[in-house]
Amino acid sequence: MLKDEIDHIVFEDIFETVREPVLVLNLDLMVVSANSNFYHTFKVTPNKTIGRIIYDLGKQQWNIPGLRTLLEEILKKENCFDNYEVEHVFEDIGRKIMLLNARRITLKGICSQLILLAIEDITGRRRLENIVEESEDRYIHIYETADDGILLLGKSEGAITHANRSIKAMLGYSGNECIGKKLTNIGFAEDKCDIQEILRTLEREGIIYYNDTSIKNKDGQAIDVDVCMINNSRFIQCNIRDITGRKQAEDDIKQNFLRTRKALEATIHAISSLAERRDPYVAGHQHRVADLACAIATQMGLTTDRIEGIGLAAAIHDIGKISIPADILGRPTKLTDTEFNFVKTHAKSGYDILKDIKFPWPIARMIIEHHERMNGSGYPKGLAKDSTLLESRILAVADVVEAMNSRRPYRPTLGIDAALNEITRNKGILYDPEVVDACLRIFKMNNYKFESR
Repeated sequence: MLKDEIDHIVFEDIFETVREPVLVLNLDLMVVSANSNFYHTFKVTPNKTIGRIIYDLGKQQWNIPGLRTLLEEILKKENCFDNYEVEHVFEDIGRKIMLLNARRITLKGICSQLILLAIEDITGRRRLENIVEESEDRYIHIYETADDGILLLGKSEGAITHANRSIKAMLGYSGNECIGKKLTNIGFAEDKCDIQEILRTLEREGIIYYNDTSIKNKDGQAIDVDVCMINNSRFIQCNIRDITGRKQAEDDIKQNFLRTRKALEATIHAISSLAERRDPYVAGHQHRVADLACAIATQMGLTTDRIEGIGLAAAIHDIGKISIPADILGRPTKLTDTEFNFVKTHAKSGYDILKDIKFPWPIARMIIEHHERMNGSGYPKGLAKDSTLLESRILAVADVVEAMNSRRPYRPTLGIDAALNEITRNKGILYDPEVVDACLRIFKMNNYKFESR
């Protein structure tokens, strides 16, 4: 056999160290040798391989028309072929895609000529390429049909290399008009930073968001957009979303909210005026309490929204007094215990009037709690310490200070010093310490004064 005649070392070098399956054929196309990778790849054994015509291997599964043609050409012309791709379904191993390379060789010292057939199994590679191709097709479809504008940028200078349909429509470009332009040419990043700095940041972080920024269309008009820049392996993807419609909707909502808020404030002030007409001696009381309560809340660092809620609650905190007879409210003498207890119902009455109105703040709760005290001695529920809202505790201090500073039917004004001494003496007992401290600061350090009305 020819195999016995081939030097063992040469055989090992040629066949056993080659990664791909290799067959050696004589000019009758009979297999005279095969390496171990051939047996492993095609699941055959030497006794079913050596000495057989190549077309008869594995029950004639190698009888491939294209392979037959090429081998017969080699026999005729003594030439070779390279990277011939063939696809075939084998009985035992299923579908295989192969690259075939063949050479006619003459071994030194041996007169017989041979055909060396190297076989590369590229089934996995083709499968991966198909997956990649399908992925690229899907990406291209998404890219071209996306509602958002998409630009692809070169990684060195940030120049536009591709632009999808949406971004062209957004910017008013046609064809390849925007290709080669840089982001600064379409008005992006002019007020942000240098494009090179953006590219360096992308290299470090991989992604950058620019919310509520702008770009310019072909005519130089600014367009409000959100931008997301992503550093891919081959390019920078720049997703651009036109937010003009969204911003307009937000502005409309904001304007509607402001109109509703103004209507709400007007309603509250109308209710406040109604309550004050029932008790002429406290005319302006609610307004002054509201002003002081807001000043205290501001001193304490509360948010603008909470301060606004406190002001509106204070403006109608005595609304429940419309249920008290006018002769009791305006009586110039001290009330009996029964009459005073009747007056004390105004906090609960005010709550009942407002509890079903869906204010954006807890107005009704502030009203029912503005006569509660830290030690539980207040009314109507006798709540103590943190059982009440901070807003209610602010309203309580403002109400006491303003009431003591104002004239009543049954007494003259006690003055601001007496009012501040009252809250100082009872700090932590009747009144929230932080609220008292804030109130004292605005009078003593900020020289706060009540407005006359």
